[in-house]
Amino acid sequence: MSFQRRTSEKTTELTASVPVKLLTAGSAACFADFITFPLDTAKVRLQIQGEQPVRTVALAPATINTSASLKLNPTSVPATQHVQYRGLVGTITTITRQEGFRTLYNGLSAGLQRQLCFCSIRLGLYDTVKTFYGSLLKENEAGLQIGTRVLAGLTTGGAAVMIAQPTDVVKVRFQAATRSSTGRRYASTLEAYRTIHREEGVRGLWRGAMPNVGRNAIVNVAEIVCYDVVKDCLLLYAHMPNDIRCHFSAAVVAGLAATIVASPVDVVKTRYMNSPRGQYRGAIDCAIRMGAKEGVAAFYKGFVPSFARLVSWNVVMWISYEQLKLVIFNRNQS
Repeated sequence: MSFQRRTSEKTTELTASVPVKLLTAGSAACFADFITFPLDTAKVRLQIQGEQPVRTVALAPATINTSASLKLNPTSVPATQHVQYRGLVGTITTITRQEGFRTLYNGLSAGLQRQLCFCSIRLGLYDTVKTFYGSLLKENEAGLQIGTRVLAGLTTGGAAVMIAQPTDVVKVRFQAATRSSTGRRYASTLEAYRTIHREEGVRGLWRGAMPNVGRNAIVNVAEIVCYDVVKDCLLLYAHMPNDIRCHFSAAVVAGLAATIVASPVDVVKTRYMNSPRGQYRGAIDCAIRMGAKEGVAAFYKGFVPSFARLVSWNVVMWISYEQLKLVIFNRNQS
């Protein structure tokens, strides 16, 4: 994944300044986010479905004091959950039919802001941090250097979240809001930042930061490290040329790995970041209550759109990133 051109005899380092790496990574990520944003919106809607079930009260016999009965035993009220979204295609179709196609891109501005902050750091600084850890661990340069790569992925992924967290909070809330909802509605991302800061303080902008750090550190390892390792294996052992076929194959594996390991944390993160103030005591409380109420399957809600989104996002992002690197390399060599 690093700025390298492999030949049959040796590996030639491609040099690029840190600002160029940051801009290249951010640009590729923004393009991928724009292409796959509807899938992300569908994933968010499926993840928060079931959070606030619609309750219906059965008619009681005339001889029973219904109000008194409910006060004495409120848990006896039968609850039914309205399932509005079913599957990836069904969710996108429902949103488009009920709220319009543009709703699928709610929060796009915040999403692009997030990628410029987040992916620029986690991907743009990956090579630099990997080199730093490589000098500390002194792993065999001829090997895959798994330890070095994992540490670099954890570091850049966690650091990126701490900087880009407010953009993620705003993006999730825009995507979660429906036209019929009574929750927060913001006219713009700038108003959203101001409103959240005014109503919830600085902590509101960093709501869910810890599960997001965990989630994105894991995703960073699954995406970047998997891509890095798979690409090198394809180049070195499968003798595949360093072209779009190689990049596509490595990106699909990275997207699948990211979906499997990150889905539970991603669902908790989405629920917690979208929740009203005071609904949960913290991300752990959110996870416990969600599991008790909806079962283990709740942690994999939205898995199909999450898989579709992450795989397609990785394919678009990595191919774009690799092509941008080639443009920069050719320009530097001219």
